[in-house]
Amino acid sequence: MSRRRKPLPVETVDALIEGLTHEGRGLTHIEGKAVFIDGALPGEQVRFRYRRQRRRFDEGTVEEVLQSSSDRVQPRCSHFGVCGGCSLQHMHVDAQIRSKQESLAALLARIAKISPQTWLPPLRANAWGYRRKARLGVRYVSKKGRTLVGFRERGNAFITDVSQCEVLHPSVGARMSAIASLIDTLTIRDQVPQIEVAMGDDTTVLVFRVLAPPTETDVDALTAFGEREGFRIHLQEGGPESIRALSGQSAPLHYDLPHHDLRLDFLPSDFTQVNLELNRLMVDQALDRLSPQPDDRVLDLFCGLGNFTLPLARRVSEVVGVEGDDGLVARARANAERNGINNVRFHVSDLYGELDQQPWLSEHFSKVLLDPPRSGAIAILDWLPRLGAERILYVSCNPATLARDADRLVNVLGYRLSEAGVMDMFPHTAHVESMAVFDRR
Repeated sequence: MSRRRKPLPVETVDALIEGLTHEGRGLTHIEGKAVFIDGALPGEQVRFRYRRQRRRFDEGTVEEVLQSSSDRVQPRCSHFGVCGGCSLQHMHVDAQIRSKQESLAALLARIAKISPQTWLPPLRANAWGYRRKARLGVRYVSKKGRTLVGFRERGNAFITDVSQCEVLHPSVGARMSAIASLIDTLTIRDQVPQIEVAMGDDTTVLVFRVLAPPTETDVDALTAFGEREGFRIHLQEGGPESIRALSGQSAPLHYDLPHHDLRLDFLPSDFTQVNLELNRLMVDQALDRLSPQPDDRVLDLFCGLGNFTLPLARRVSEVVGVEGDDGLVARARANAERNGINNVRFHVSDLYGELDQQPWLSEHFSKVLLDPPRSGAIAILDWLPRLGAERILYVSCNPATLARDADRLVNVLGYRLSEAGVMDMFPHTAHVESMAVFDRR
């Protein structure tokens, strides 16, 4: 027999917020039990209502702020608190980045028992209209008689009913209603579950995921919309390999790294950073902190389509890039050729698999750049001292796995954490992007 769920308390509860969780929620304790509260900031006295109770922790939502933090600001977006796209618009951007640096410092201290010799100044760019990649949910709601387009609501699978998004680049964020109205006109309006947004420097692609083939009338409507609004329209009828541009809608996506005289082309489905302005600053800082010299040989692991590899190749004797996705490697090679770079080699390799037979592991590299996914780089770390790496620059999108990997690099493999700092790749969210420099002792 299933256990009947205990009903939630109907009364509101007053609490002092002790800190911020890694998801951007306020943390308090009621009778010794942790409660995570949406909409609360550290140091605030709030009145909240329970939303969910679990065995190890509870969840709640602020009903009233009794004593507000000096870091509290008015959210710019009227949908904040409902939409799941942002979690920290009620927190001043200076406090957001400070909190992220504190979170990184706490994880390094707790997991690796270390602190960097020097904290890098936080890397920041525009806090609004910065997102150039996104996955938008789509749902035709028959009771409303119209289509909703936006991010999922916080805590459920419903689509937020928005007319404008403040964090998406304005080319898309200011046209949410127009996109929804377009879908209303399609015969397959109830067969479009999502739209992928991919932007370069001067082109915006909308990839419509369709569960049924569009009619000729639908294709005409999509094509006309793209031409009128300045979008390149693609369809996806299956997996990523099925993405295709509508006739006359094909155009290459690219972004420039002007400080390095580079242009990188990519496909809508390729991984690129969502914040291109911050990405340029990140590349500049990475090269500055790695300090590449003309006689260096550099290994770039998880190299993608060459975001760091090609700028490095402008500065050093040779760069070897390694990536598990053969499509990204193909684009990286094409980008190298297009930019006239011939001192770089790329390999396709699963960096979480067996590596003993990989030819690049028998070479010598004075410096290594790591840019792994959220799971980190633990599988490759033991190889780095054997390769001769004197300096390692680690770009992280997950401070917990960075701290775990730093523990091994410092406390087992003989490196020291020279520098570390955060980068605000995702303002108004709790996502923490960071950079760390390790030097051989």
